[in-house]
Formats: sequence, structure tokens, C-alpha cells
Amino acid sequence: MFKFNMPAGEHASAGRSIESCEIDVRGLSKSFGRNAVLNGVDLTVKKGEAVALVGSNGAGKSTLLRCLLRLIEPTEGSVQMGGAEVMALNRSHLRKLRSEVGFVFQKHNLVPRLSALTNVLHGAQSRKRGPRVWWHMLATAGERQEAMRCLQLVGLSHVAEQRVDRLSGGQSQRVAIARALMQRPRIMFADEPVASLDPNAGEEVMRLFVDLIRSRGLTLVYTSHSVRHALEYSDRVVGLRAGKVELDSRSSDLSADALRRIYG
Repeated sequence: MFKFNMPAGEHASAGRSIESCEIDVRGLSKSFGRNAVLNGVDLTVKKGEAVALVGSNGAGKSTLLRCLLRLIEPTEGSVQMGGAEVMALNRSHLRKLRSEVGFVFQKHNLVPRLSALTNVLHGAQSRKRGPRVWWHMLATAGERQEAMRCLQLVGLSHVAEQRVDRLSGGQSQRVAIARALMQRPRIMFADEPVASLDPNAGEEVMRLFVDLIRSRGLTLVYTSHSVRHALEYSDRVVGLRAGKVELDSRSSDLSADALRRIYG
């Protein structure tokens, strides 16, 4: 569980069970000017659960994911994560929270001219204080061994010293997954983690990613345009339409009629 020495006003609400609920979202809204992207979203995610956010382009999936960590500031609403009221956290406590949540982006978000190993080492920087630029040059032998283990987990130890811009798209996304694992996260977020890959590479990376998450008992929330991936790799599917939750169902119980409500 996340551990914070939080000032008054930043503690979890007494009525919420943080033992069974990892993430608890209430009335979350976000507007850009007059454009309401999220409109009163409620969502709960249990510890160790894998939840897929699905919906058409513009439904609010990516915005919701980013609002959970205040990468985008919500207009209103409440987010509890690991017992912390995210909206009340100061900068220091927010950084601490983010350090324990891995985030895999659609476009890798890697440093192209640096090696795969160095990019993975960046995953540990959130656990450290002090200057964040070039600190990897001072990484300990233990940290380098850990980074190599993360690369080995995604099948890329043989390209550890290669620059990322010389890797394939699938390899680059595996490096991004290894970097997220290097954070030693409790929760993992992923925004369209395989959307930029061809179908074969996407299937391979998605299977690897979810297997690694499940083997560690991590909580996973990810967005996906692929309904098949959502059904196959998640415990629950949450469907968004025009910024509202239109369905919330166990993947094994999801019906075609329910899907039509969010895509139709």
C-alpha cells in the first residue's frame, strides 16, 4: 500500500474500503473550455484487477486515465488511490504517488538516442531525489542488474546497449514496459499500449505485458480500441461514450448489445 505522511485534509475518506479498493473515482469531470470531455465518471478498481477502458475516439478514455494521476487536472470530482485523496495531494506527495504507478504510453515516450538499458534505468529515477538529468550515469551496479533483469523479462537483454531509435516498434514498446517495471509499481496504467504496432507484434506485446502484470499481482487500468483485447486480457470492461460510463461489466458477461450502446 502507498505510504504517505499526509497533512490534514489529504487522508482517505472513512467510508471507503481501501483494503479492497485500489482506485475509487467519484463524479470526475473534465472540460476544455466549453467542451466537456468527462462528465461525472464513477469508477472503482479492486486490487489486482485488470480493467479495460473502451469506447470510440473522443469518448474520454485517455483523458480519464491521465486525470487519475493529475497529468491532466480534472475540473471536478474525487480520486482515491491507495488510500490517498489524489486531488488534495501537494506536489511532493503527488510525485510520490506517481512514482509508484507505472505508465506505458502509446508512443513509447522513450529517449531515442539513448540505449535500451539507459531508458530502463530512467524507470528508477522516480525513486530518487535530486537532479533528474543524466543521473543514470551514476546508477549503482545493483540498479544496472535490476534494469537488465527487466529487459530479460521482456526478451530484450540482447539489445541492452542498442539505441532505441534502432529498434523496431515492438521492441521499443517492450523497452517501455521494462522501464515501467523498473519503477517497482503497485499499479500500472497503459494508454493504447499496442495501437501503434502491427497486429502480430501488438498481440505478442499485449500478451507479454498482461502476463507480467498478472504474475506480479499488480492492478492494471488500460485503454484500448480493440474490443477483442479488452475481452481477452481484462477482468472488467468499462465503456465510455461522450465522457460518461455507459457500461461496466465483467468481460465474461459482456454482451453485443452492451457494446452497441457505446459504439452505436
